Amino acid sequence: MPLDLTPALRLYGRYRRWRLASLDPERAQERELLRLVRAARNTRFGRDHDFAGIKNVADFQARVPLRRYEDMWRDYWQPAFPTLDDVSWPGRIPYFAVSSGTTSGTSKYIPLSRQMRQSNVRAALDVLAFHAKAKPKSRFFAGPTFMLGGSTTLVKEADGVHSGDLSAIAAMTLPRWAAPYAFPPNELALLTDWNEKLSRTAEASLHQDIRALTGTPSWVLILLERVRALRDAGGAAEAPLYPHLSLYIHGGVNFAPYRQRFAKMFEGQDVDLREVYPASEGFIAAADRGPGEGLRLFLDTGLFFEFVPLAQLGAPNPTRHWVKTIQPDVNYAVVMTTCAGLFSYVIGDTVRFVDTRTPRLLITGRTSYMLSAFGEHLIGEEIEKAVTEAAGGIGAQVTDFSVGTIYPDAEGDLGQHLYIVEFETEPQREALLRFAAAIDDTLLHMNDDYRAHRAGGHGLKAPRVQAVGPGTFAAWMESRGRAGGQNKVPRIINDAGLFEGLKSFTGAG
Repeated sequence: MPLDLTPALRLYGRYRRWRLASLDPERAQERELLRLVRAARNTRFGRDHDFAGIKNVADFQARVPLRRYEDMWRDYWQPAFPTLDDVSWPGRIPYFAVSSGTTSGTSKYIPLSRQMRQSNVRAALDVLAFHAKAKPKSRFFAGPTFMLGGSTTLVKEADGVHSGDLSAIAAMTLPRWAAPYAFPPNELALLTDWNEKLSRTAEASLHQDIRALTGTPSWVLILLERVRALRDAGGAAEAPLYPHLSLYIHGGVNFAPYRQRFAKMFEGQDVDLREVYPASEGFIAAADRGPGEGLRLFLDTGLFFEFVPLAQLGAPNPTRHWVKTIQPDVNYAVVMTTCAGLFSYVIGDTVRFVDTRTPRLLITGRTSYMLSAFGEHLIGEEIEKAVTEAAGGIGAQVTDFSVGTIYPDAEGDLGQHLYIVEFETEPQREALLRFAAAIDDTLLHMNDDYRAHRAGGHGLKAPRVQAVGPGTFAAWMESRGRAGGQNKVPRIINDAGLFEGLKSFTGAG
């Protein structure tokens, strides 16, 4: 058993929280930006954008336009891929995080430098600092942390260059001091068959003193259900899943639909459910307070953030805010400049701030996660809230769901939204109708455009809900080669082919 590092990390946590308390957001962010610009001034990107002449945020924004992945890939990364030497970041990029392609199914290769790995580790230590303050009796580093990710197999793209799942890169590049605390071991982490990996890691974890757990909620629930079944079969039906578990770190999806199920799984234990906001582009924020109070933006870890009002994102000259000018309760698209050579890069996420002095945000969805086939302009946050409240109204628990559009196929017909929903226990027909009506009612109250299109029956029919059996979404993801790891069920599906595939798989009409 490795040494209990909890006391050392508590000391670091006190120091780090003191530093964060004295941090000036504006100074910290401008300092980070100028460091990044200086580091990259002799790269091809830096020369193209006159980085040598940038003295402040205004200079940077005047020289560097907003770009999406497709722009960076076409103009800078693809011509040199896989050996990006001094292209947009000095030296050779050693890793590429392969995105899960949640919305479109198309994978992306996001550069990940050694400096970015260090940035991610610093952010992870901040998460532990927040946990240590919230749970002063927790001994979170007295045993292993169960990291439920994808296969840690990395693809060799060239000498010194590998690609793979972000969680795989993180697992394979852990700091030396942290490696002894990581579970599962390589022989299990390398498994590529997701079901085999779940079964074998669940069984192996019974013999480990698991202290912390990380992973996407939907996949972690499947793991915990298997652990529960193994405990029950071994005659320990009343025993906790992991007796000394004190921390579950989750992110990537809205946790509200899962909260009750995790509370049930961890009943009788004081487990800190701590939300984080990691992305392939960088570790953005983490909860330093309670649920719903926002995630604290990481201001001094090698990242610079801009925020564009979502309504302006497609405009020729959108307003580009940063921590100096952000406003609360505005839906912003997130734009990042990073220590991996991303500059004014639109990552595709949307957020709104609940605190602007110490910037804290809530994730509201994706720039492509808007359901608006008929001008209804529903964003992910609104849909997630409607589904969660509807489930609570009928006393049900939603495991997963996706929503897409059914287009009219006859003149005079109206379109509608189809929600394909997996419940922990499938509701009776009458309850399912109430669930659909509750979604509609919540959206009518929250969104003026939706209400206008539903009014008078001239734009949209009432939404329809198709319930599917337990395990359906996991099976669908597996059928697409998207099981486990950071792969997430797409909540809003605007890709007609992808939604047709889901409807066909589930038998939804």
